[in-house]
Amino acid sequence: MAEKEAEMTALEATESASPENANEAGESPAAEVRTGDAPVSRAEFDQLQSEYEQLKKERDGLVDRAARLQADFENARKRAEKEKADFRDYATGSVVEQFLPVLDNFELALKSAGTTEQLKTGVELIVKQMDEILRGLQVQPVKTVGEEFDPRHHEAMGSVEREDLPDQHVAEEIRKGYRLREKLLRPALVRVVSNPKQKNE
Repeated sequence: MAEKEAEMTALEATESASPENANEAGESPAAEVRTGDAPVSRAEFDQLQSEYEQLKKERDGLVDRAARLQADFENARKRAEKEKADFRDYATGSVVEQFLPVLDNFELALKSAGTTEQLKTGVELIVKQMDEILRGLQVQPVKTVGEEFDPRHHEAMGSVEREDLPDQHVAEEIRKGYRLREKLLRPALVRVVSNPKQKNE
């Protein structure tokens, strides 16, 4: 008897929760959706679903845009590197082209069967030709003999005791130094004056 009463109670509870009973109470079977503990109406759920889809679409668009920007950046970087390499090659080629006649003259001098004096004269002309090319490239020799020793432009290779030049001035040039406009390409190797008279004073 107790078992029959329990079955009836369960059946009544199921019927009271059925969609038909919900309609009798004036509620739609899909009127609300349970999410966790808080019920959400179907309209709110649909709105949230729509906002989610919109945000997902915007996110995908931003990811796609970021990927395209990254690709554009890589292409621009490669293009800049290529332009830099092309400019370097052009600048190098322009300089080398000016020195090719000098090389030609050296080869002619080596093939020459002239005297030592004639060979010396030929080499002097080639050196003059090179100086003119360097001047055209804004390359100037560093001033040395008679100038005050300057460690920014001169490299001392020893000293020379002399009384006809001021102390700590350049006495001899061992190897020319060069600068490109204001930039030092290489220092001049020099010997510096050591004037005992000035030191004693």
